[in-house]
Amino acid sequence: MSAQDVLVLAEIHRGAWADITRELLAAARELAKLTGGQVVALVLGDGVPDPAAALSAADRIIVVNDPSLAAYAPEAYVCGAQAIAIAEQPRAVLIGSTSIGWDVAPLLAGRLKCPLVTGCQSLRCDGDKLLVTASLSGGKMQADVEVGAGLAVLMVLPGVFRATQETGAAQVETRSLPVLGESGFVRFCGWIVPDASDVDITQQDVLVAVGRGIQQRDNVEMAEELAQSLGGAVCASRPVVDAGWLPPTRQVGKSGMTVAPKLYLALGISGAPEHQEGMQGSELIIAINTDAKAPIFDIAHYGAEADALDLLPALVEQLTSRKG
Repeated sequence: MSAQDVLVLAEIHRGAWADITRELLAAARELAKLTGGQVVALVLGDGVPDPAAALSAADRIIVVNDPSLAAYAPEAYVCGAQAIAIAEQPRAVLIGSTSIGWDVAPLLAGRLKCPLVTGCQSLRCDGDKLLVTASLSGGKMQADVEVGAGLAVLMVLPGVFRATQETGAAQVETRSLPVLGESGFVRFCGWIVPDASDVDITQQDVLVAVGRGIQQRDNVEMAEELAQSLGGAVCASRPVVDAGWLPPTRQVGKSGMTVAPKLYLALGISGAPEHQEGMQGSELIIAINTDAKAPIFDIAHYGAEADALDLLPALVEQLTSRKG
C-alpha cells in the first residue's frame, strides 16, 4: 500500500453488507483519483463470506478473520483496524457515521495519534493537503477543514455518496493478526430486533413523508393512500412520531433513520437541519409547505407553497384514475 491509498472500513450487519460500505467505497474512489492511490477495503469478522463481488469497487480487499470479530465489539474492531492501518499507512481511513463508526473512529484516531474529521460531506485534495467539507451541529453549520500530510480518519455521513458503478481489481488477501482475545469492557450479548411486521423505510424507492402540517392522526391515512398509489411507504419527521401517530421505525432524521429513496415527497415538513440530515441524499425531493421560507425548500428539487391537506386528495385521485 502506498501513502496515497484510501482505506475503507467495511460494515457487515448479521451477515449482510451495510449500505454505508458501498457509499464509503464511492467516496474512496473519488478521493483516490485525486491522490493517485488505490481503494482498499478492510473487512473484520470471522468466517466472512467472499467479499469480492460485494466490494468490487475496491482495488484490494483485506480480510481479517478472528473469533473475537465474529460479532461486533468495539475494542476488537479498533485493535484490528489499528493493526492494519499501522501496517499499510494509507492517506486516509474512511469510516461511516453510524453507530459502529462512532464507536470505532474516535478510538482509532486516538490510538493512531492522527486527526479525526466527523460529518464529512465532500473530500478533495490540494497538493498534499486533504480538504474536507464537514457538517456540524446537526447540519446547522458547515466547515471547510484542511488536513495536512499524513494519516487522517474521516467519518462520512450516510447518503452523501452514491454507490459507484466503477469496479477495481478487487484482489482479496487474508491477514492473520495476533489473537485479539476477549473484547475487554464491552461484549456482544445479542440482537434486539425491531418488529419485522413494519416497513423498512431505508429500503424504499418512494417515501411520502409527513410533518406537523398533516395536523392530526386521521390525516395520515391520506398519506398512506398516496404512498400506496406510488408504490412506496409513509415516513415522518420527529414531531409526528413523538405524537404517536407513526412508530419510531418510520422516523427520518438525525435521531431516526437515514434514507435515500428515488423520490422523497415531503408534506407539511419545515425541514429542520436534524430532518435534512436523514434525507438529503434522496435522488428527487419534492416539498409541499404553506411557508415559502421553510428550510425544506432550500434542498428540494421541486416545491409548492400550498397546504398539503388540499393537495393530497387531488393527488390520490389523479394517480388512481391514471392506474384505473
